[in-house]
Amino acid sequence: MVHTKRIIPCLDLKDGRVVKGTHFVELRDAGDPVELAGRYNAQGADEVVFLDITASKEKRGIIIDLIKRAADELFLPLTVGGGIRSLDDIQQILRAGADKVSINTSAVHDPALITKGAEAFGTQCIVLAMDVKRNYSSNPKGTPVFLPDGKDCWYEVVIYGGSKPTGIDAISWAKEAEERGAGEILLTSMETDGTKKGFDIPITRAISETAGIPVIASGGVGTLEHFFEGFTEGKADACLAASVFHYGEFTIRDVKDYLAARHIPVRL
Repeated sequence: MVHTKRIIPCLDLKDGRVVKGTHFVELRDAGDPVELAGRYNAQGADEVVFLDITASKEKRGIIIDLIKRAADELFLPLTVGGGIRSLDDIQQILRAGADKVSINTSAVHDPALITKGAEAFGTQCIVLAMDVKRNYSSNPKGTPVFLPDGKDCWYEVVIYGGSKPTGIDAISWAKEAEERGAGEILLTSMETDGTKKGFDIPITRAISETAGIPVIASGGVGTLEHFFEGFTEGKADACLAASVFHYGEFTIRDVKDYLAARHIPVRL
């Protein structure tokens, strides 16, 4: 059976609005999330991701209200992440109408949250989001990844929106998350995020080949060719993008038509 590849627009949320930056900073307003998500729904997106990038407890009300509004209008799976710290947070978000939750920093601090979430709500609901950065220093625990320029590095997991290194090897963390019950990995490379130069193929491929669960490639799309590379060279199961969709450079349909013409199985 051929598994179709998914195209997923990502909406970064701040104070209830969609924003977009480069390397996680210099944020610009990109519109109303429910309106944008509705547009992507109509264009044939396979899923939509909402990431509350400045989430904190006092903002939880905004995101719950947004999820409810979006769930009422959308006919596609909705994943929500940002500031999820407990089973209660997961339950609130799923109850509001999300299909999956994405956990990142809190999973690093408390890996048991992945296990508990998967046991309580099913592995299909738990997405491990990983932000990673190249590290060229030697680390006996780091899995070497070879880059196109012939150098090698290991990829370090970073948290708090990319601002804090953890010392954790990305490939080892992907394996652990899968063992703990994560149903999917959302992988963003800080090297490429917002650059429009394409996905970070070496780490995308390394994690796709290591993990037995779907990997969503994220960070760096600027051309239609980049989606093709994410699937063929990166071996990803889904490609996620933001600004190329928000600012109307391509529609979801443009991407899928391009991929279908290059023999990538997509849902049209």
